[in-house]
Amino acid sequence: QVHLVDSGGGLVQAGGSLRLSCSASGGTFSRYVMGWFRQAPGKEREFVASISTRGSNVNTADSVKGRFTMSRDDAKSTVYLQMTSLKPEDTAVYYCYGYDSLGTMQRYWGQGTQVTVSS
Repeated sequence: QVHLVDSGGGLVQAGGSLRLSCSASGGTFSRYVMGWFRQAPGKEREFVASISTRGSNVNTADSVKGRFTMSRDDAKSTVYLQMTSLKPEDTAVYYCYGYDSLGTMQRYWGQGTQVTVSS
């Protein structure tokens, strides 16, 4: 079982950048597919991005394509979400998740980190 800790959120002006981190402990991190969801007030949680094992494939939602990207450092058991050209509509709590690609596919979640983009 992996334990995930999200960090890096904060307040930023529109057009700015932030990098979120998600650090994992427990489990075999290199086997984990990792990703991010976000949830804005009054809205459902929505997919943001995911990264395959070895980082060979990154998927991003259309709403963030070209502005957000993911990377991973298996040596540090950490994934990153680099967010650029931030917009007020990106304001949300961002949640990291992961699942073992060779296991049960059960998703584990971080505690969430708040991102607020001011106009």
